[in-house]
Amino acid sequence: MTDADCLFCRIARGELPASVVHEDDEVLIVRDIDAKAPTHLLAIPRRHIGSVHELTDDDAPLLGRLFGALRRAATDAALSNGYRIVTNVGPDAGQSVPHLHLHLLGGRQMAWPPG
Repeated sequence: MTDADCLFCRIARGELPASVVHEDDEVLIVRDIDAKAPTHLLAIPRRHIGSVHELTDDDAPLLGRLFGALRRAATDAALSNGYRIVTNVGPDAGQSVPHLHLHLLGGRQMAWPPG
């Protein structure tokens, strides 16, 4: 898949509409259109990375930016009782868009194990 074909790359470039919660030069957070919880956000790096499996040690600052933005989004959403952050890697784990993204889920009791 090329960046031109990638759904999340197209959203990050503003080619497709999204309900944006946060954006900066490296990270975009949007509301998931297929929400699985009252609060369901997706944190997406603007740079195309297929999944966690493609990350390198050089990506540590980007991960810090992603998690920092998610923490602020959770605070803004008043998720003081807790929330879950999850990413899927590959089709067997349920990754449906081959672009790294982190799900923030909250606003309800979460079950364990998750799947």
